[in-house]
Amino acid sequence: MAGYLHKGLKNIIQKHPNDIVFLSALRTPFTRAKKGPLRDTYDHELLSTVLKATLAAHPNLPPSSIQDISIGNVLSELGGSKAGRMAALHAGFPASTSFSTANRACASGLAAITSIAHSIAIGAIDVGIGGGMESMSRNYSTRAIPQQLWGRLRNSEVKDARDCIMPMGLTAENVAERYGVSRAEQDEFAAESQRRAVQASSAGWFDAEIVPVTTEWIPDPSVPDQRETITVARDDGIRSNTTVEKLASMKPAFKDDGTCTAGNSSQVSDGAGAVLLARRSIAHEYGLGSRIIGKWAGSQVVGCAPDEMGIGPTLAVPALLEFTGVRKGEVHVWELNEAFAAQAVYCVRKLGLERERVNPRGGAIALGHPLGATGVRLVASLLGELGRHGEEVGVASLCIGTGMGMASLIIRE
Repeated sequence: MAGYLHKGLKNIIQKHPNDIVFLSALRTPFTRAKKGPLRDTYDHELLSTVLKATLAAHPNLPPSSIQDISIGNVLSELGGSKAGRMAALHAGFPASTSFSTANRACASGLAAITSIAHSIAIGAIDVGIGGGMESMSRNYSTRAIPQQLWGRLRNSEVKDARDCIMPMGLTAENVAERYGVSRAEQDEFAAESQRRAVQASSAGWFDAEIVPVTTEWIPDPSVPDQRETITVARDDGIRSNTTVEKLASMKPAFKDDGTCTAGNSSQVSDGAGAVLLARRSIAHEYGLGSRIIGKWAGSQVVGCAPDEMGIGPTLAVPALLEFTGVRKGEVHVWELNEAFAAQAVYCVRKLGLERERVNPRGGAIALGHPLGATGVRLVASLLGELGRHGEEVGVASLCIGTGMGMASLIIRE
């Protein structure tokens, strides 16, 4: 066990000067790609908005004190790092604040947060920002894999190599078939995700984490010169009229005889988010002790077969619990990314989790999945939900395209 982490919940929940603490966890609204109000907004514009809000939330913290920024990004605009560096400088960070992007597919945002946490833990920096950004409107294509490449790799003798570019929907179908997840279970899970998201949004549970975005959009794409300035303040993928019966009527999306549909899969979305992390002792030096909302207590990543990538959390979560010495029953809230209902249902079942403690505010089926930013939303929602109930221990976990799972232990204060 690394010397900078404390093993066992009794030790973890104690406050130590070298703890890696969260001072804020903010995100933009998540909106539907190509259809939603952020479809004409660049990823780095979304990121700049949330970075500005992070600075504004901590007026006593000089921008120059934030030494490094790491941002998860999968579908890169201008190579990702160029766009992100532009966003940081535009938001008001000095040139001395370094910047990088991280790409661990769907867990990129959580990987970026972990990267900053590791840098603080070893003493390389004192304060940093981990986050994520994604414009799937601008950069996502269902035909992103060239047919020539697929043709070459599908004849590879190494099955796992060629399966790395298997469409994600087919990996979900594999999970459903191999592990006995029925269409009915998937539709029921998806309907419940929507119901919970409707409840959370209506009750204002997301308000503290969402930063409104003022942007320009083109109401009619056929008239690109006619733009309107709008402010987007809410997630737009939540469907209050969703029922199991409506979901059951939808056609399979990925194979003719499949069980995965557009209704029981995550939504393609746009969004960004950022969390501010610091060493506890430094946070107190800046007079920010009262602003501490939680702490990062460890992350683990484990690989699995690429053609069933959705099972990743069933491997990463046990590894995280072993690494931290925390027992499953000591975890109060689980944020498990809903890439597909098929894999989410299986993961909940395999891990033996209480469904009411998993995604109590809904998940990506209702809220959307802007790839690089989703890990940040999981952390923000987890901290908010723990705080709402006065609970302490949460786990955020995602499956990862190409075959991996990632999980992080988050403690609310």
